Amino acid sequence: MQNKTRLIVWTVIAMFIAFILLVKHFTNFGQVEVQWNEAIAYIVILLAVGGAYELWQWLKTRNKIYRIAFGVGLAGVFLLGWVSGAVGIIGSENNTVNLMYWAVPAVGLVGSLISRFKPRGMTCTLFSVALIQFLVPVTALIISPEVSWGNAGVIGVFVVNSVFVALFVVSALLFRRASTY
Repeated sequence: MQNKTRLIVWTVIAMFIAFILLVKHFTNFGQVEVQWNEAIAYIVILLAVGGAYELWQWLKTRNKIYRIAFGVGLAGVFLLGWVSGAVGIIGSENNTVNLMYWAVPAVGLVGSLISRFKPRGMTCTLFSVALIQFLVPVTALIISPEVSWGNAGVIGVFVVNSVFVALFVVSALLFRRASTY
């Protein structure tokens, strides 16, 4: 049953992707004109939905604490991307210093893959992610003292950062707890 559902999910995603590419091919199809950047964005979103489905299926095989730890860490990365992309954490979203925040999910992804998503490895990964998160504004302060910190100021940026650090530390501690089961 699970393989049948999986096949249906990926078939529907493939059909949507084929439709997007078909509409892109006929750019004046009706009144619809799809640009390449839009088409790629839609395809990435569809693949992310498929990936979320696969992740959900995989997480169902883990214990409850592991799932909560994974959810807290994933929520932290999602919120970090949302906040830094929408309004920016250090100054505005156009401030190039905000690009350093991309190191946080990169460390999380690489560490998760290296640890093969095992609880002990995920503990180390999330503690590393928290450290990188903490070091971003410190690094910005050191390498670019003339950077605009926006209305929040330096202290406000460190407060916002500490919320994300706390999320990643909580996730790491939950992974540590999940490793004892």
